[in-house]
Amino acid sequence: MGEFIVEADGGSRGNPGPAGYGAVVSDAATGEILAETAEYLGVATNNVAEYRGLLAGLRAAHALDPRATVHVRMDSKLVIEQMTGRWKIKHPDMKPLAAQAARVFPPERVTYEWIPRERNKHADRLANEAMDAGLRGEPWKASASTAEQAGGATGTSPAAGREEGTAAGAADADARAARAVATPSAGWAPADMGQPATFVLLRHGETPLTPQKRFSGSGGSDPSLSDTGREQAERVAALLARRGTVQAVVASPLARTRETAGIVAARLGLEVAVDEGLRETDFGAWEGLTFAEVRERHPDDLNAWLTSPDAEPTGGGESFAATAARVAAARDELVAAYAGRTVLLVTHVTPIKTLVRLALGAPPEALFRMELSAASLSAVAYYADGNASVRLFNDTSHLR
Repeated sequence: MGEFIVEADGGSRGNPGPAGYGAVVSDAATGEILAETAEYLGVATNNVAEYRGLLAGLRAAHALDPRATVHVRMDSKLVIEQMTGRWKIKHPDMKPLAAQAARVFPPERVTYEWIPRERNKHADRLANEAMDAGLRGEPWKASASTAEQAGGATGTSPAAGREEGTAAGAADADARAARAVATPSAGWAPADMGQPATFVLLRHGETPLTPQKRFSGSGGSDPSLSDTGREQAERVAALLARRGTVQAVVASPLARTRETAGIVAARLGLEVAVDEGLRETDFGAWEGLTFAEVRERHPDDLNAWLTSPDAEPTGGGESFAATAARVAAARDELVAAYAGRTVLLVTHVTPIKTLVRLALGAPPEALFRMELSAASLSAVAYYADGNASVRLFNDTSHLR
């Protein structure tokens, strides 16, 4: 019966953002590395990525010896405390992952230890390699990994590989490939992935506030479409009717989106479903103000908002980070509900930009680098392996 050490880590560049995990299984007596695994997860939070790393590490150990005892070492205080039962697991995304991890081995054969981050470098590097590979559209490959050579908790010397020469280095790479745990590929979806869930993203038509460029979120006056906005919606409806590809319509609960969606859906012969997760950001005390007016009245709050996704608008509005988490949760539910279908999502500037940003793996500041016109069309396809493909952005040709 073996005795293994599992070191695992996960990370997210944006939280939520492009995420990945890494895990290493070593022999507790000799320190020999027995298995490495890493995977790009697409968009996820840090905590979810950490739990996925733990689960992958335990499964890799189980594949080596299902009767083994395992000592888990991680630098995530949250995961360690929750898996030992000292902290309660509240988040719905982590409960099933923790439950799966607890079932890999009998609980009496697994112990947990928190370690400082600098002692978890091997797993951390694997996680970063997986994220880097995923953002390049490539799968993580053990044969290309530098995690073991870079050292970490296992004590491997960075100089050792250089002293052994090219032939030995190639042998090490082959050995890593042989013991690596297979993980799903990231990047271009293979032909057998099936039809993606395709979201056609429609920003609502103009309201009286749109030409004045006033903040208009979910906490303001909830304006209806102007005459121009209704005409824009009719033009979108005509275009989508000609294409004939939309199979369902889902809208934000706000008046301007429901009105836009209703005009389009009537032309397509479809009903409109409403999803609360697609509503616009709540801009707090800035609702109804222009950017210049906010700059004059709340300069410090505005500066903070422009530099940090966690900053809230004045008066308890919604941060971009909170909006992103909400939109990502709605996206996941809609992808599951409409797998293989083309769905029109009628929503707002921030949710559409957020969906595009997350699909691209771009940082939060990318929101300020996109122009999104009223009644414009964008499109993102979501595949079964978690990858996404941006197919269109800010198309207004139907309005000309």
